[in-house]
Amino acid sequence: MTRSILVGLDGSAESRAAAEWAAREATLRGLSVRLVHVWEPVPEPTAQAPMLGTETLKHWSERIPRDAAEGLRARHPGVEVTAVQLTGVPARELVDAARDAELVVLGSRGLSGIAGFLVGSVGQAVIARTEVPVVVVRSGEQAADEHAMDPAGIPSAATRFRPVLLGLDTRSPDDTVIAFAFEEAARRGTSLRVLHAWTPPPYNIYGLSDHVSVYDELAGENAAELTEALRPWRDKHPAVELIEASRAGSAADQIVSSSRYASLVVVGRRIRRSRFGAHIGPVTHAVLHHAVAPVAVVAHA
Repeated sequence: MTRSILVGLDGSAESRAAAEWAAREATLRGLSVRLVHVWEPVPEPTAQAPMLGTETLKHWSERIPRDAAEGLRARHPGVEVTAVQLTGVPARELVDAARDAELVVLGSRGLSGIAGFLVGSVGQAVIARTEVPVVVVRSGEQAADEHAMDPAGIPSAATRFRPVLLGLDTRSPDDTVIAFAFEEAARRGTSLRVLHAWTPPPYNIYGLSDHVSVYDELAGENAAELTEALRPWRDKHPAVELIEASRAGSAADQIVSSSRYASLVVVGRRIRRSRFGAHIGPVTHAVLHHAVAPVAVVAHA
């Protein structure tokens, strides 16, 4: 089977934004796009309710992937687009379908105020249970959002891509996650910004001058660890400009804050198999809900 980018489609604005992002990514990768809509049967009395008229819910829902595919083909003529409707539990069907995919793309609904974005229960289940990289795209995401402003300060998709941002834990740097970030930066012809956050000593909050040298020493050690972790990757990807940033503070806060300047945020998710179920991890969970740019979650051992 030809490798493709799978999009979970439900007809919502966020899933349509995800489909558009997937088509742009498919162009960069030379892959096809597969739109998957999962129809979950409703109880028989509901399906026969008079308010639904003669057209059944299933027949109506079949239009969602078909119409979306037609529109995507028209806007992205160089991308092969297929659509399929499955029947069952959405999260389970998407996880099964993802086994043959190169990448999975899902939508995230925007919330008002400072709440950020909402990754629904289906999205969280897919992220936690599939070993294929999953990209979450916020509702309203446009191609120009991933690019730098033009010289006049106007959003444009014709300018250089903004940097790819990688959140890296230097204590356990995983090759799968790092490789994914470098490859995404290379495809976009942009730089890769690697951010490592470390926890300062508790006494630093008091601003005691006697401990300034200790703080500076820790900062230097963490910066050196980041450089060392990335050293072999500089040789593998000499064409990718690498920007290192080691900062004290919350990893989630640092990544979320820096996401406003990124075209794509890359974070890892450790694969855990236990009777208590699958988990995303606190940092990745926070980034998914609050990052401004699309977020790629890469599963690793």
